[in-house]
Parts: sequence; structure tokens; C-alpha cells
Amino acid sequence: MPTRELLVTELGTMRYAEALGLQRAVAQARISGVIEQDVLLLVEHPHVVTLGRSAKGKTLTASPELLAARGVESFEVDRGGDVTYHGPGQLVGYPILDLRRHRQDLHWYLRQVEEALIVALRALRIEGRRHAGYTGVWVGEGEVGAPTPALRKIASIGVHARDWVTWHGFALNVVTDLSYFDLMIPCGIAGVTMTSLQRELARAEDGDAPTASDLTSRASSAVVRAAGEVFSLEPIEVSLPSLLEQTATAA
Repeated sequence: MPTRELLVTELGTMRYAEALGLQRAVAQARISGVIEQDVLLLVEHPHVVTLGRSAKGKTLTASPELLAARGVESFEVDRGGDVTYHGPGQLVGYPILDLRRHRQDLHWYLRQVEEALIVALRALRIEGRRHAGYTGVWVGEGEVGAPTPALRKIASIGVHARDWVTWHGFALNVVTDLSYFDLMIPCGIAGVTMTSLQRELARAEDGDAPTASDLTSRASSAVVRAAGEVFSLEPIEVSLPSLLEQTATAA
């Protein structure tokens, strides 16, 4: 039986609009079959706010003037979910998977993405979990909006699919400046407390904390391994020029 691969392309830092265009091109190539294997794009964005299909206009509380003053772009996009923030120190992943090779069920897919992040966090000595009624990955216990925020959200997920091929994806807070989430009601969840891998490790670590660059590298590696494990795929590194060459064939 041929090996089912996960082509992993690390984009470095890329503006949101450029990454969105790349996602759409890769997804179209995956739909057409020009790209024969599933793909995972990993990226860090400059400061940006994105509003998904569930955003009602009141969950982005910052004015356009305030966003501009803080250097934050904003985009309305076709993913599920509400409003969220992407920026430096955050690991954003865009899995472009053909669910016809897995299971044609978006709810199943969302749970699998959560599971991959939970597995990755466990490898980094953080116990992530699901929270009933909310998509994403959390740490701690309790209820959203409790006076003592024992429950904290560490990763957000919002996806889109066409012809059973997915794009958009997840954002894992690694060494993120969490103050940017104060510009909104994150994910449209009133009272939610956002956290990061760095903050959670600081709670638990007895020795020296890893550097930001080391932690980012470790998080990326853990996510790639976990995605391969959860989706039963073999991760293969592919350069951006190589991926673009494959994608251009579908144009």
C-alpha cells in the first residue's frame, strides 16, 4: 500500500493575505489531484485579527483606529468560528487535507485537530483538554468566565472545506503577547482567559525556562509529529518553492 504522506511546509513569517492566497491555491491543487498528498502549512503572522463566519460585529471591541495604532490588520474570512488574533510568537497551522482519504465528517475532523494539539502539548509537558461545547484546546479545570480563571484557552481552531478538502486551521499560543486578545472577545466567548505555552510552562517548570526560539522550535516539531500520528500520515518536509511548483501545475 503506498505511503500516505503529510507534506509539511514552514513558511516563516508571512502576512495573512499572502498566506490565505497560498492556502487557496494549495487547496485547489489538492481538490484537482495535482497535489496527491495532504499538506500542512506552518506560519507565523504579523499582527492580524480575523473574523470568521460566526462573527457578529460586536466581538471585535477595538475600533479601526486602535487596531491601526497597534499595527493590527483585520480580515473577514470564510472559516468557521468568530474573531481571533494571530501574531508573533504564535504557531499557526493550516492543514489542507482531503477528507475523502480520512473520514467525510467535519465534526470528526475538528476533534482530530484538537487531538493532535493535545498530543503535541503532552509531549511538551502540558496537559491540554477539550471543553464541552467549545471548539479548541484548553488547560486547567473549571468553567469559562469563572471568577478565578482556572480554565484557560491555549489553542483556537476554525476551518473551512470544499469538496471535502480543508483549509484554515489552528493557532497555538507559544510565546504570544496575550494583551492583543484584549482587543476583542476571543472566539466570541465572553469571559474567556487566553494563555500560552510559555505561560503554562512557567507555572510548571522547576528549572530554567526554555528560550522563546527554542520553545517555538519544540512546539513546531511536536505539532508535526502529532499531526502525523493522529491522521496516520508520514510527515515529509517540503520547501515552499517545491510546493509552489506543484501548485502552479493546477493553475
